[in-house]
Amino acid sequence: MSLRYALLALLTAQPMTGYDLAKAFHVSVGHVWHAPDSQIYPELKRMVRDGLLVDESVPWGEKSTKTQYSVTDEGVAAFRAWMREPIDYPSERDPAHLRAAYFEWTEPEIARRHLQEHIAQYELRRAQWQAQLDAIRRRSHPIVARRLASDTEHDPDAIVAFKVFTYEGFLDRAEGEIAWARHGLELLERLNPGA
Repeated sequence: MSLRYALLALLTAQPMTGYDLAKAFHVSVGHVWHAPDSQIYPELKRMVRDGLLVDESVPWGEKSTKTQYSVTDEGVAAFRAWMREPIDYPSERDPAHLRAAYFEWTEPEIARRHLQEHIAQYELRRAQWQAQLDAIRRRSHPIVARRLASDTEHDPDAIVAFKVFTYEGFLDRAEGEIAWARHGLELLERLNPGA
């Protein structure tokens, strides 16, 4: 159910259309909670039904309208209540580490390929997370900039500091996964010299 709270978090910065919200989702909270557009739009409708959001038609172009969503007082209260709840950590599902535990069942070149792909994946994520972190630090990240411009309740330095803290954690995770996979490559070489 965290999709609901990820959407509320974004909408506390400012009202947005579904399209703008989906775009903002993928470049911000989408880094901590993945959801395709096919899940976002139905959840917005449920949130309106549940009184957490208000939807209204706003002009779009000369002859059309779009639906814009705003957080209600009930939505803010629900978000605050969710922030106070203990975290329910999900059970791990980690296909890379699961396969690595059984590399003896495959050829060294296949295991090596899996580890190289793991490194490439986390190098890509590291670059994406670093770009987000840099924009947050500069206060030029679009979502952070909107929040800083509209949030009169929270200290702007705290708004930035908590987002920096989160993305620094992502970078640490990426570095750890890259180091783990490189260690695996060294292990493969040691166990299968020249293979």
